[in-house]
Amino acid sequence: MVTKALRTMWAEPRPANPPRRVWRDGVLVGVLLVWSVVEAVLREDIMWRPLVLAAMIVVLAPLWWRRTHPLAAVAVSFGTLMAVDVARILAGEDAGLLTSIGGVLVLAYALFRWGAGREASIGLVVILAWLVITHVADPTSQADVVGAFAFFLFAAALGAAIRYHAYARTRDIDETKAREREQLARNLHDTVAHHVSGIVIQAQAGRAVATSHPERAAEVLAVIEDAASRTLTELRTMVGVLRASEGADFAPGQGVADLGRLAGQAGGGPRVDVELSGELDDLSPVVGAALYRLTQESVTNARRHARSATRVAVRVVGDAEQVRLTVDDDGAVSTAAGGPSGFGLVGMRERAKLLGGTFHAGPSAGGGWRVEAILPRAGAPR
Repeated sequence: MVTKALRTMWAEPRPANPPRRVWRDGVLVGVLLVWSVVEAVLREDIMWRPLVLAAMIVVLAPLWWRRTHPLAAVAVSFGTLMAVDVARILAGEDAGLLTSIGGVLVLAYALFRWGAGREASIGLVVILAWLVITHVADPTSQADVVGAFAFFLFAAALGAAIRYHAYARTRDIDETKAREREQLARNLHDTVAHHVSGIVIQAQAGRAVATSHPERAAEVLAVIEDAASRTLTELRTMVGVLRASEGADFAPGQGVADLGRLAGQAGGGPRVDVELSGELDDLSPVVGAALYRLTQESVTNARRHARSATRVAVRVVGDAEQVRLTVDDDGAVSTAAGGPSGFGLVGMRERAKLLGGTFHAGPSAGGGWRVEAILPRAGAPR
């Protein structure tokens, strides 16, 4: 069990897309370097003052690239510290180093936050080896030794904890997107199946009347042509969207015509007003289902999270090219409505994106929360 866990840790890759240098890195390195210079000038017990100051510059410089090269940063910084301590042991000097050395705690954190499993393991060995050497160079009490080890192990554990929290959140977001893709693909599948069923029925009827009423056969062919065109449109949208095929009911889902069901007031919550205008006929069924889903999720979020809200206004406007959905509430913005812990907005954004549309959610200028989505009438672009 332990061996398997160690192998898993050793084989773990680096987190994807680590952030590169930002202004905070410059501030951190700058503050520590100024601190080192001031301390080197003011402290009287510093031996080899220029060499110690130069060593501290080498130790602190790797903080710049601790995320992209965590093991190399640890090797340079702690290797320099070990060299200084070995020199102190050989020279018999017991003068302490500069207190800005505490900045290397950040390297222990970054090693486990951004390094691969084998990098973290090797780097931890380097850090622990330095702690042993520096204790020999500068003997301290057992409590101080334990405290030093605890500080560095805590920094490493903190980096690992934040790393796995970020990994879990990324996994949850990916699962949310996958569920949204599956549900959208199911809607597309059901719509296509509905059209194909209609084509089959019309073709059977055409065969029945072709001999006795040829003129009616032409009408049937026109209906089949229209249904086939719609089916091709839905199939183009469906391509590339994965789904689990079990449980399809072969019937279109809820659409724009069903939005009126969301109007009214439920459980003492805010009143929901629904306004439909513009060209909303002949929408792609999957677009209609997406509008219903986005509206339903937005109304649910408003009822749950909009503090003191009295009204939720839903407006759907269609034109020849696209359909715009806006959902506004007049409540106080809650962090739960759009906070990083929720995945409802992730799924809504993914659904709009898959259909070739745009999605935005956030506080509105006049107060409250606004959800806005714009979808092309025919679904994703061909």
